[in-house]
Amino acid sequence: MEDWEVAVNAAGERKAIDTVILDIGQVSTFTEQFVICHGTSTRQVQAIADSVERALKGEGRRPRCVEGYRNAEWILMDFGDFVVHVFSRDKRYYYDLERLWRTAPKLPSPVAA
Repeated sequence: MEDWEVAVNAAGERKAIDTVILDIGQVSTFTEQFVICHGTSTRQVQAIADSVERALKGEGRRPRCVEGYRNAEWILMDFGDFVVHVFSRDKRYYYDLERLWRTAPKLPSPVAA
């Protein structure tokens, strides 16, 4: 299982909503995948990020950086070869990364997510 798939599954364990995986490596060189999802409250957004970090720590991975955790409107977790974006619903639709990166192919979500 790829590490981004571990992240998707971990987000799903905390009921992440509308998870999308974009294959950014097809259109950019700074990372391979974006994992994008949202939660319904700041507490859920933080719980999703915590779950992702915990699951990947179990795989020997730690994020290079985490931004936005305190406000929990948009938490960005940079793992180098993939980036996890956990949004509040409003911020997800405001920033609309799926539209901004619309030329990037979508990858199928793992079955367990």
